[in-house]
Amino acid sequence: MPILPSFVSPTAEQRFILDHVAGVSPDLGGDVIDAVLEGAGQLAAGSWAPLRRIGDTVGARLTADGVTMPEGFAAAYRAFAEGGWGSLHADETYGGQGLPFALQLAVLDVLGVANTALVLAPTLTGGAIEALSHHGSAEQQARWLPHLVSHAWTGTMNLTEPQAGSDVGALRTQATPRGDGLWAIKGTKIFISFGDHDMADNIVHLVLARTPDAPAGTKGISLFLVPKYRLNADGTPGAANDVRVVSIEHKLGLHASPTCVMSFGDNDDCLGELIGPEHGGMRAMFTMMNNARLLVGLQGVHVAEGATQAAVDYARTRIQSARAGAESRAPVAIIDHADVRRMLLRMRAQTLAARAITYYTAGRIDAANAGDAAAAARVELLTPLAKAHPTDIAVEVASIGIQVHGGMGYVEETGVAQYYRDSRIFPIYEGTNGIQAADLVSRKLGLGGGSAFAALIADMRAEAAHPALVSLIDECERIGGLLADVAPHDRLGGATAFQTMLATAVCGWLIERLARTVTDDEGDAGFAKRLRAAAGFYLSRIVPEASGLAAAASMPTETLYELSAEYFA
Repeated sequence: MPILPSFVSPTAEQRFILDHVAGVSPDLGGDVIDAVLEGAGQLAAGSWAPLRRIGDTVGARLTADGVTMPEGFAAAYRAFAEGGWGSLHADETYGGQGLPFALQLAVLDVLGVANTALVLAPTLTGGAIEALSHHGSAEQQARWLPHLVSHAWTGTMNLTEPQAGSDVGALRTQATPRGDGLWAIKGTKIFISFGDHDMADNIVHLVLARTPDAPAGTKGISLFLVPKYRLNADGTPGAANDVRVVSIEHKLGLHASPTCVMSFGDNDDCLGELIGPEHGGMRAMFTMMNNARLLVGLQGVHVAEGATQAAVDYARTRIQSARAGAESRAPVAIIDHADVRRMLLRMRAQTLAARAITYYTAGRIDAANAGDAAAAARVELLTPLAKAHPTDIAVEVASIGIQVHGGMGYVEETGVAQYYRDSRIFPIYEGTNGIQAADLVSRKLGLGGGSAFAALIADMRAEAAHPALVSLIDECERIGGLLADVAPHDRLGGATAFQTMLATAVCGWLIERLARTVTDDEGDAGFAKRLRAAAGFYLSRIVPEASGLAAAASMPTETLYELSAEYFA
């Protein structure tokens, strides 16, 4: 009989972090927040979590009619859309509810813990909404946004091509003006998440392409809206738009998230609309990507939470061996063994860290949207951290979860290996974590002449009390200063180590605040105890580890080139 992971909505922790880290406006009212979180938790437990297993074992399939999702997925997605769960943050003009982005993120969080693959569909649609809201014309917004905001239709990002991965400027997809305001699109895109499926009536592809005589590189890229189905005069989906799924990838994980190879214009009849100005595609696409990068970080929270819940559940019920040093030689649950305790506390502490930094960044986005320039600068600085660190944590925590299960964790029937398989893509897509580190040291440290970084250091130092955290903040300031004084290329050798240091400092700062604030009447009877234990472990064990990365963070890049490429083999 399979031993499948259970699902419990992390509502108490979400609510506490929304209040004390994200800073969700008191004007919203606690009753509203509670109702949203509880309702999302019920949806997650009732229709999303039960599909996690079939999503992994059956997965999305390509048929003659396109991509078919596993049984139950279409109904679960419709319940999400019809319940208005994807429209919380969207503009009320187009059917949204105008609530804080941090609250929308919390809803995606609980749904993603229940079913990480399925939540990718509304996550990508949110990115398309952002791009159209900022760069589409009024007429385009009126025509497309109501359907995307309601999640009756889904959206995608189409950047990558076989010869153009992280080097977006090398793409070759062509867009040719037809003379009627529309463009003929022709080309192939790969790695398109939810490029096709049977859960919605239409799919809105946002596609990067080159126009005739466009300059080389990223300066010559434009963004186009290319629907799966063209619209009838009444705005309903009509004729197919010469968009074809060539294949779907056979992947390590996320089997219920179809990763498609998409072909546009096989029959020279694929029509698209220009979004924003010609050659303004990268600016528009970065609106989507910055949104997506934070939400990929949130996917790290999903996996870390699910893997932790499964490991704790197993450790409390698996009986094996007597506890070392105990008078009784009777076997005990493995949660009573010291090394298992170490692993479980690390999982819980790292999950808390991942949730804290993503929610904090979301809260800063809400403040920036309200006109706070300092918050906008903080978001720019935090985005690489909030994408990279939670996704690194997800891989670590999922791996520890397998270790807690022992040999049973390596057996697919227990369901915990899925967390590891699902998580491994997170440090790769939407800009690899190495690219995030390069962005941090090459661009973000210098924002405002270094003022954004200095303000973050000052805010952390003003609150930090634990000696290990104070020391780490000092080391981050020191190495940040060193990196600012060297040539751009010379910053890259230690970029990843520095990124981990700074992200750990931010997480430690937020976690210490949570531990200082929590009272015994928060959440259930054990909530405060769990939070304080996780915070204590993080500050005393994980924070000092990050300080130990200082030598690697300050390593000159030239040391990586002492061995020539020919001798690596």
